[in-house]
Amino acid sequence: MLRWKFKNEAMSGRGGRGAALLKALEQPVRRPGQQSVQSGDPVSGPPGLTSAPVSTVGVPQQHMAADVDRCPPLATPSSEQPQLIHRPLVSPALVGRGGARGVLPVEPRVGDEPPLLMSHRPSLPERAQTETSSSVPSVQQGPGSQTIIRGAPAVGRGSMLRDPTSHVRLPQLHSSGGAPVVQTATPTVSPPPAPSPTPPLPTQSPPVKNMRGLSLDVESNMASQRGSSGQPIPVSANYLPLKGNIDGVYKYAIGFNPPVEDIRSRSQLLNEHKELIGLTRVFDGTTLYVPKRICEQRLDLMSTRQTDGASFKVTISLVGTAQNKDAVQLMNVIFKRILRSLKLQRIGRDYYDANSPLEVPQHKMQLWPGYVTAINRYEGGLMLVLDVSHRVMKTDTALDFLYELYHSNQDKFREEAFKQLVGSVVLTRYNNRTYEIDDIAWDKNPRCAFQDHAGNQITFVDYYKRAYDLDITDLEQPLLIHRPKKKQRGKEETSKEVDEMVCLVPELCSMTGLTEAARSDFKVMKDLAVHTRVPPEKRAESFRKFIQRLNTTKEASELLQSWGLILDSRMLDLQGRRLPPEKILFKNSSIVANMEADWSRECLKEHVISAVSLLDWAVLFVRKDQGKAADFVNMLSKVCPPIGMEVQEPKMVEVINDRTESYLRALRELIAPRLQMVMIVFPTSRDDRYSAVKKLCCIESPIPSQVIIARTITQQQKLRSVAQKVALQMNAKLGGELWAVEIPLKSCMVIGIDVYHDKSYGNKSIAGFVASTNPSFTRWYSRTAMQEQSQELIHELKLCMQAALKKYNEVNQSLPERIIVFRDGVGEGREGYVSEFEVPQFNSCFSIFGENYSPKLAVVVVQKRITTRIFGRSGNGYENPPPGVLVDHTISKSYDFYLVSQHVRQGTVSPTYYRVIYDKSGLKPDHLQRLTYKLTHMYYNWPGTIRTPAPCNYAHKLAFLVGKSLHRDPAHELSDRLFFL
Repeated sequence: MLRWKFKNEAMSGRGGRGAALLKALEQPVRRPGQQSVQSGDPVSGPPGLTSAPVSTVGVPQQHMAADVDRCPPLATPSSEQPQLIHRPLVSPALVGRGGARGVLPVEPRVGDEPPLLMSHRPSLPERAQTETSSSVPSVQQGPGSQTIIRGAPAVGRGSMLRDPTSHVRLPQLHSSGGAPVVQTATPTVSPPPAPSPTPPLPTQSPPVKNMRGLSLDVESNMASQRGSSGQPIPVSANYLPLKGNIDGVYKYAIGFNPPVEDIRSRSQLLNEHKELIGLTRVFDGTTLYVPKRICEQRLDLMSTRQTDGASFKVTISLVGTAQNKDAVQLMNVIFKRILRSLKLQRIGRDYYDANSPLEVPQHKMQLWPGYVTAINRYEGGLMLVLDVSHRVMKTDTALDFLYELYHSNQDKFREEAFKQLVGSVVLTRYNNRTYEIDDIAWDKNPRCAFQDHAGNQITFVDYYKRAYDLDITDLEQPLLIHRPKKKQRGKEETSKEVDEMVCLVPELCSMTGLTEAARSDFKVMKDLAVHTRVPPEKRAESFRKFIQRLNTTKEASELLQSWGLILDSRMLDLQGRRLPPEKILFKNSSIVANMEADWSRECLKEHVISAVSLLDWAVLFVRKDQGKAADFVNMLSKVCPPIGMEVQEPKMVEVINDRTESYLRALRELIAPRLQMVMIVFPTSRDDRYSAVKKLCCIESPIPSQVIIARTITQQQKLRSVAQKVALQMNAKLGGELWAVEIPLKSCMVIGIDVYHDKSYGNKSIAGFVASTNPSFTRWYSRTAMQEQSQELIHELKLCMQAALKKYNEVNQSLPERIIVFRDGVGEGREGYVSEFEVPQFNSCFSIFGENYSPKLAVVVVQKRITTRIFGRSGNGYENPPPGVLVDHTISKSYDFYLVSQHVRQGTVSPTYYRVIYDKSGLKPDHLQRLTYKLTHMYYNWPGTIRTPAPCNYAHKLAFLVGKSLHRDPAHELSDRLFFL
């Protein structure tokens, strides 16, 4: 058995969130009317739980793989009046994948959660509520109000042997199923009111006449902005039209007194009245949709919680009939119930089939096939977008993973464990639930005790033996910590903070997903790609099987019929357009991109537009890599002249050993004002060493740098290919220009913005800002901005924009007349915030350059993480569409469009969604679409088209470098070069 105790106990003191949580848990229970315990007061922890802080040393690994994508002539801008598109704030619940995410139906559920520790701290005095929760609209109690009491106390029904329900956050009441709850404050809760007489229910028929407008297949009334250039091409999309009416659907607000915070508990309490409400219903925790009228205005019911016999008043208040805006939320909740009826298991946002795993035994992995679904309203009406997905499941446990880490790296075991585990997702197979790991409690083990719902102390060992007949073998293993995300519902919860944690035993947790080591293992990724890279024809076959399974499953088909819905069995056929291929410009010649939008051969034979001679540079290496470094330098001298680049012999510097300090010392002695570039050959890949070298070369002593891993230049047969690619990259880092495309627009600046969230340094966010500085979009200026914790929006946009405009004026002796911003890194449902917050920052900084300076501005949100797939049609089958295929109708909204710009050789190509949230550029849709496609040709790290415009990828590379390695702004001396490639 592995010994988990270490001499370096100081590591567990780097508390972070875990320390703050356990500090809160040390506070004694405060009774109603007591003052809260102040910092520094003597306290005693709950019995059976230690009060040492839980360490958060770990850094979640984020694998940011570069998207490799692919890009047509641009017409002269129209002289028509500018088009202004300004999108209002969008409700996040109705935007993006899954529609109404986290919404649960009303069926009763048994809590299957591991032990929970909870701390409830009201930040404002809480008042007892005698009528309904404040989340319920104020409704006058009239003659139609009724009170119905159902259920009886059910204390002692064996709930001790059920899992503790972690998400029940009821003040003064233990969560169902025996969850150990440690509270630091208990709000006052008034007793339930006495029942009132029960008048008969109204028998009015549904107001079908008022519901006629809630049709699912009505077309959107948004004005469509469509382009017309390019060749028509037949395509299909993974959209299934949803037909039918949901006439006669009533909307009710549901309130609970005393307040109930957990959705599952609300559903269970409401479900006691299923005879009244009916089986055809949708409940999201606060709103109930049913196809019948329950009451005239308000109905009071009484329910009893089975775990402790507590009584609750359930108030049903009629809001009105469902409107078109409710249809998306309603349909998504209904479809989640349909997926559960197909015996699919929810993991994260999506649903997977645990009964049909694909085995990958050589890597101890399974792939669970599943589906990604979302219902939304588009120009073509309400449609379901459907895609296949796979979830990697490990056959070994989290404890096995910890054993492997310990035996491979004992000195830095805890640090590596945090890096690998924190942020990952585990599956507890005893209840088939997934949890994201937020911390590791090294000071706790399965022999620790917690308090169950009855107030008794029980250890984790005894709990799992009684509840699941599971034996825990390693009694010294640490516990994994999951902190459920805070969810605030209703006005009564806005003044509360609820901290809680779920304790998990590693031995009972299966690993899911891929570690950083697995992602970097070529063989692992190759073996998984056999199953995950699904070609178009097989993907379409999976859609057909899903529809067949849905229609042949009785419960699923009955759910559709009960709501009067009909789901089309075929994918949506569309008419797309293929933009013409682009002309690639070199110094002395030009070519037309081929059918795959690739010019990798031509760029190695043609002179680049602007070559920087490499006359004074140095190469650093350790002794064992001396021969490899010499061979590589020799090959560089052969491949650089064909592209017009002159390379002199470098200074060859041998580093005494491979320690980080040795590389830094050698670099400091070497870097001088005349030195143009340094190349460092590392014997192995190590993040800490790479970060230290990049900090020195990007911040302390600014100089372009090129890092190469020795194994990359080991094979002689691949050495020429590697040298050619490195030569192009080095020229770009030195400020050279490789190729260009025809840009008819004059006096135009394009900007790319992306955000990287750095979890290792206080969850700060780093925004990369990259702007063009010349008319051909071949030279760029870059800035970064640090943001507050996990904040998606940028606060320093104004400063970045001002600096970019000054640089543009310095280069061109004039300011740009038109600015196009491509905004990447926007979370789902946050587009409205971009238009409300970021666009005004852009507009406000223009006046600094003169009262009359008002450039034509457009802001486009770039979305890559989408479920939309576009297929080319070939006879009766499907194939990947060629680069340049565009769709801007039926499945889009208003000015938006989908663009397939890249070519893929495996799997199914993914389009990129462009949302034009603000437009005063004066460009027609054709012009903006063509410009977007042209920019996908301008990424100097790949001689072909990529998935997003080049400035977006440049901004991503910059933000990733700063967030992953530098953690500070780079030196401004490098801002006019692509040093981050």
